[in-house]
Amino acid sequence: MTAVLDWVAVLCLLAGAMLSFVASVGLIRFPDLLSRMHTAAKPQVLGLLLVLVGIGLRLLPEETGIFTVGTLAVVGLFQVITVPVAAHIAARVGYRTGRIDEDLLVADELFDRLESEDRATGTRRYRASE
Repeated sequence: MTAVLDWVAVLCLLAGAMLSFVASVGLIRFPDLLSRMHTAAKPQVLGLLLVLVGIGLRLLPEETGIFTVGTLAVVGLFQVITVPVAAHIAARVGYRTGRIDEDLLVADELFDRLESEDRATGTRRYRASE
């Protein structure tokens, strides 16, 4: 049974490392903020989760394995919670500073919302480039 867990752990580690590598290449190759943000968020989290699962499977038969797996689960949960929030904040900042190409947007719901908030408060915050 330990040999099977080791092989599954190796597969998880390799798949996670490959996803993280592909995501890092995407960060360099993609031209705009939205595609880079997508690349930084989705494959990186899945790659990290696969690496954490691989480490957890490898360390589970150990004496302190259950505590280590618990710590890895907390790290994975923290990543799953914080990375989408960080990507959302990066997208909003990019939108407000005019770094997002409007031709790439299918729907621009944020413009209407920010414009109505600006009318209510008397400020202008929705596009720095306009």
